[in-house]
Amino acid sequence: MSTAKPLANVSILLLAGGRGQRMGGQDKGLLEWHGQPLIAHLHALTRPLTDDLIISCNRNAERYRAYADRVVEDAESDFPGPLAGIRAGLALARHPHLLVLPCDSPCLDRALLEELLSMAGEQPVILRQGEHWQPLFSLLPTNLSAAIEAAWQTGERSPQRLLRQLGAKALDCAVDDPRLANLNTPELLSNAAVSTPCSRIN
Repeated sequence: MSTAKPLANVSILLLAGGRGQRMGGQDKGLLEWHGQPLIAHLHALTRPLTDDLIISCNRNAERYRAYADRVVEDAESDFPGPLAGIRAGLALARHPHLLVLPCDSPCLDRALLEELLSMAGEQPVILRQGEHWQPLFSLLPTNLSAAIEAAWQTGERSPQRLLRQLGAKALDCAVDDPRLANLNTPELLSNAAVSTPCSRIN
C-alpha cells in the first residue's frame, strides 16, 4: 500500500504566539470558528503539505502540540512580535524552505499555498495586496536564518522591512481576496462565524 507523501520539501510555521490584544488578550489560535479552534483549520490545510509542521506559541503549548510536529516559543518572554516567532521557526526548520502563515486566516486554500511554493528559490516570497505587503504570508529560504538573526541582534523587529531588504519577491493577490481575511478581532470572528465556512481547493 502506498503512503501519501508531502507535496513539497518545505517546513511550515503557523504563527500563534501573539498577545491577542485585539481579542482582549485571548489566545487567538484556540478561539473557535465553525466548531473548531482556528489553529485546527490551518492544521487541516497544511498537514498534507509537510512532514515538519511547527507552531510558534507562547502559551498553551500542550494544546497546540495536538496540531503540530513541534511547538516553539520565543526566546524572549515579553511577546516581542512575529519576527521573533519566524526567527524561532527558522532555527528549527528541517527543510530548505519555511512557509510562514498566521493562525487567524482560516480561509486560505491549497491553491494559494501551492502558488507560493512554486516560487521557491533563493529569495523570500511575500504575498502582496496592492501596495500592502503581507510578510506573515511568506516563503523563506532557511539559509537566511543567519542574516535574520544578525538583523534581530541589531534591533530589527519588522518582518516586512527585513524581508524586503533581503530581496523579497511579491506574489500579488487581489486587495479583496477573501482567502487572506484575518479574523483578528471579536467582531470579525463573530461575523465570520455566522457565514458559510470557506471553501477550499484540497
